[in-house]
Amino acid sequence: MELKGKVCLVTGASSGIGEATAEGLGALGASVVAVMRDKSPKAESAMRKIEAGSRDGGGSVSAMYADLSSQSSIRRLAQDFEKRFDRLDVLINNAGVSPWKRHTTTDGLELTFAVNVLAPFLLANLLLGRLKASAPSRIVNVSSAAAGGTIEFDDLQGEKKYSMFAAYGKSKLALNVLTVELARRLQGTGVTANFLHPGVVRTNLARDMNPVAQALTSLVKPFMASPKKGSRTSIYVATAPELEGVSGKYFSGGKEATAPKGSYDGAAAKRLWEVCEQLTEKPASGE
Repeated sequence: MELKGKVCLVTGASSGIGEATAEGLGALGASVVAVMRDKSPKAESAMRKIEAGSRDGGGSVSAMYADLSSQSSIRRLAQDFEKRFDRLDVLINNAGVSPWKRHTTTDGLELTFAVNVLAPFLLANLLLGRLKASAPSRIVNVSSAAAGGTIEFDDLQGEKKYSMFAAYGKSKLALNVLTVELARRLQGTGVTANFLHPGVVRTNLARDMNPVAQALTSLVKPFMASPKKGSRTSIYVATAPELEGVSGKYFSGGKEATAPKGSYDGAAAKRLWEVCEQLTEKPASGE
């Protein structure tokens, strides 16, 4: 896809896959909106790298800041974006967390579910107007091959039982299910929604683990893929001309793949969509 004049928003751009994705899109000539949590030294360093890559490819980059665990912060992000940009061609929901212990957000929600599920759900819905006006446009949700388990509607937020690995896997399965449902709702609009596994990548996802888990993770990090390599599937799904009109599909290794079990559960999708509407107080979109 020709990216000159295209606006691409990437969440979680202050490090890892998000930073590499933003840099790669800028190098292809896009106007990149890099969403970061705050103006930390890490974020400033990431911005310099993204800007350098964008200059090489004739693109540009703008930083925007949001705490994706806070729904009011997400709403401000969407409002600020719409004030500054009159189009949105690609939305990449890349940010994710995996805390070792259960935490609640300022909204009283479990952190993993809030960031990995509700944040991309809410942001995509808030920006649908821009996406539809810019069609053909794309929504790309970064999931994981670790998506699995079952969507336990009686304990979506781990109040009865919480484990980091189970919470992460279930949150990514929920994201898959919602992506497929969003693709269904967007049929005929020119906006597509797909999801992907970036690979086993060296990221900061382990930063909230306990010291023992962090030490074990550090031992295997040398064998993980680089963030740049991990960004390739995101960039492919966001830009490949042959994927225009392709929606509701799962990608891994730069090609369409078999999605984790349960990703196409239509009944769970409709029920989960309603729950997410209630938790975000966001009216239904697309129908």
